[in-house]
Amino acid sequence: MIRSKYLVQQAALFALLLSFLCSKGQTNGVIKYPQGYFANPLKIPMSLSANFGELRPNHWHMGLDIRTEQKENLPVFASADGYVAHIGIRPQSFGKFIIINHPNGYSTLYAHLNEFYPALEKYVREKQTEKESWAIELDFTEKDFKIKKGNEIAKSGNTGGSQGPHLHFEIRETKTDRSLNPLLFGMPLEDNVAPTLLKLAMYDRSISTYEQTPKIFSLKKADSGYVIPNMPILKTGFKKLSFAIQAVDKFTGSQNGNGIYTARILKDGERIAEFILDQIDYSESEYVNAQIDYRYFKAGKGYFQHISPLPGREESIYHLYNRDGLIHLDDVLPHTITIQVGDANENFSSTSFLVQFTDSDPTNKTVHNPNNLIAGIVNVIEKKDFEAFLPERCIYDTIPTVYNSTNTTLPNAVSDLHQLNDNSYPVHEEMTIRIKPTIQVKKEWRDKIVIQRNGGNAVLKPVWQGEWLSAKTGAFGSFIALVDLTPPQLNSIGKGDTVNLSPASRIVFTPTDNSGIKNFRAELDGKWLMFTNDKGRNWIYKFDEQCPFGVHELKVRAEDIAGNVTEKIWWFKKYPYTPPPPKKKKKATAKKKTTVKKK
Repeated sequence: MIRSKYLVQQAALFALLLSFLCSKGQTNGVIKYPQGYFANPLKIPMSLSANFGELRPNHWHMGLDIRTEQKENLPVFASADGYVAHIGIRPQSFGKFIIINHPNGYSTLYAHLNEFYPALEKYVREKQTEKESWAIELDFTEKDFKIKKGNEIAKSGNTGGSQGPHLHFEIRETKTDRSLNPLLFGMPLEDNVAPTLLKLAMYDRSISTYEQTPKIFSLKKADSGYVIPNMPILKTGFKKLSFAIQAVDKFTGSQNGNGIYTARILKDGERIAEFILDQIDYSESEYVNAQIDYRYFKAGKGYFQHISPLPGREESIYHLYNRDGLIHLDDVLPHTITIQVGDANENFSSTSFLVQFTDSDPTNKTVHNPNNLIAGIVNVIEKKDFEAFLPERCIYDTIPTVYNSTNTTLPNAVSDLHQLNDNSYPVHEEMTIRIKPTIQVKKEWRDKIVIQRNGGNAVLKPVWQGEWLSAKTGAFGSFIALVDLTPPQLNSIGKGDTVNLSPASRIVFTPTDNSGIKNFRAELDGKWLMFTNDKGRNWIYKFDEQCPFGVHELKVRAEDIAGNVTEKIWWFKKYPYTPPPPKKKKKATAKKKTTVKKK
């Protein structure tokens, strides 16, 4: 009996080794993309601060972040022949970006730019003035702005949601706009370093992943791969289980920790499930919250990536080789579990261990909560003064329902404070909430009501449905209806009847409001004036040809989410200005020593 068990284990290990060796050349349906077609868009050696598929709050990273030596305004070059198909200016996102379509069916995107090349920059500026909008999106045909490989198309920068100077670079399938992993196109990057495996998490999949605290195991590198220290056999009371991995990858010569490309799980040498980050549609991007242990992440502990999918996910990164992608322990024998983690250059690391079902492990018993929200169906919550409607694609796994309401002493509140779970549970498709005011709302207040979520983290503008207020929200949390009669505040640009702005290079407004700014508009002598709002709450105008020398009227209008408006007018003068020369410091003169003659 002992020898028979030994032979079974040896056979399983042999099958596992064969599977791993074969995996180095196996594509698993991954498309072979043209190699070397797209050139490095910078004239410096390519070095990455982030790769494709890295984990971000509410999205995967959809391209490569290429270092620019911590500098801005490096020339950015077209990676291949084509034409400018689209440009955009998106605050808190890409900033300034260009999309170029290429004749081979692919497109490239270049983002966080400071400026476009002169002819394109001039055209975009004209369209901004015409549309009276700084943020803009423009489409082009192949007849408008043709591009040759190596043409300078822009200057690199730090615009949009960028946290430091770099170039964000993407390759997309033109027909579908699906984002593809640029590392599969033969980018000039050396990579012979396998991923580093850090931790492993185990889940009881007979219940929701949100109803439990996973068992976490640290991993240690050994000669045979990575191992769970002091754990010859992992004994568990879970008959149906899954694992999540915490791992990082590095490129040759780089100390920067990047995301992994793929992870797969095998039982006794047979593949069960895997994810591959080779291509992602932007419509799928928020499903990253289903690929990670979201509650672990929201607790500030980092990322675990589920190797087996959650039931409510619909993205395409997972590949299943049994009915559900889970590990099933249908007997009491030990089984070999192997997890292989790889990068886009087919460097792999792995961990193998034995797992055995036992009914004598009391720590594994998890109590199922019958009062919960179910993934994949419409969920409805109906309370006295609060309702919530969750569509089919709202949640990824069963979530316990926790609701309570409390009275509030806020003077501008028109409802109780309603708490529905908390933001440690992800929401995919927005849910609709409805709140019934607890006081009679004056007629003149009805259009000034907002719903505040999580103490001001977000402010929603509701619509009236009879006696109820209705709004859509992308997160759980606390909700309260407030009347907002306070208009935004605008800072002054200076003192006096006519402010002297001759020494200034810019005008900056930082409007403040208790519900948030919805619209901002400035006019110079009755004509729209272009202020930018690239980062944060600042609206900035840099003096240019829109403001010739002379005396001008500046009118600024700010509107908040509740519909309150503040409008102010200033007169200012702007003339050529030469800063005074710096004052010369007086040279210190040495005092003569007075010698007193002795009598």
